[in-house]
Amino acid sequence: MPFLAHFGLTSYPFGLTPDPRLFYPSQQARSLLAGLEFALMRGDGLLKVVGEVGTGKTLIARLLLEKLAGLPVNTAYLNIPIVVADQLPTLVAREFGVKVANNSLAMRQLKSFLLAEHSAGRHNVLIVDEAQALGAEGLETVRLLSNLETSTNKLLQIVLFGQRELDVILQNNNLRQIAQRIQFSFITKPMSEDTVADYVRFRMEHCLLPEANRAVFEPRAMRGLFRASKGLPRVVNLLADKALISAYAEGSYTIKPHHVRVSIKETPDVKTNLFSYIF
Repeated sequence: MPFLAHFGLTSYPFGLTPDPRLFYPSQQARSLLAGLEFALMRGDGLLKVVGEVGTGKTLIARLLLEKLAGLPVNTAYLNIPIVVADQLPTLVAREFGVKVANNSLAMRQLKSFLLAEHSAGRHNVLIVDEAQALGAEGLETVRLLSNLETSTNKLLQIVLFGQRELDVILQNNNLRQIAQRIQFSFITKPMSEDTVADYVRFRMEHCLLPEANRAVFEPRAMRGLFRASKGLPRVVNLLADKALISAYAEGSYTIKPHHVRVSIKETPDVKTNLFSYIF
């Protein structure tokens, strides 16, 4: 495509779909992944990862799945699980490959599968993305799933990824039993200004042809990206992509402050006052 050829790119560096190939290994992300892997391999039963929208939780979840794929671990993944609570055991069982006759037998069949896999030396991990969508009733069912255990080990380990609303729901007095069972809580945070600059350079370099001229975000343009995005990776991607398109439309190989200003103006969801920022 002309746009990619203009910058010497092999692919779009700032797509909004989480892409493990373009994972930027920040200190925060590496620490979070290492902590999750350690807790799961130790056998901890219930973990939680919470953060603002756009801080990279789904990408972390997918990277965790990739890491677990190389270990003696069975995984099940649920994304945006808006379901009737009593259907949740059936969905989980099916994600593990268990053929469930009907909802009433799901918990029993799931436990039989988990016991067999545990006896064979394998961990069983359920990852739930956008877990706040479960609501109070669904989270109570998660508690029941977390009860599946032997006298010494959890048969099912569960990682809940969710927005801040998840913590709000868990403050409900009726859910105190599941809240008390969460052994580790992790938080995804926005990036610092220096990290945003490294993140943008990293993604550009990983999508450039070896012989391509390096497209550069000028320092003031990078500062504008950080301030307008507030360090949220998803918003950085959105604004950086539009800034590249603006530079391409001008025939420029350098992304300048006014290209970032254009990207902000064309993004209504970015609540900012352009005049309050020095580009």
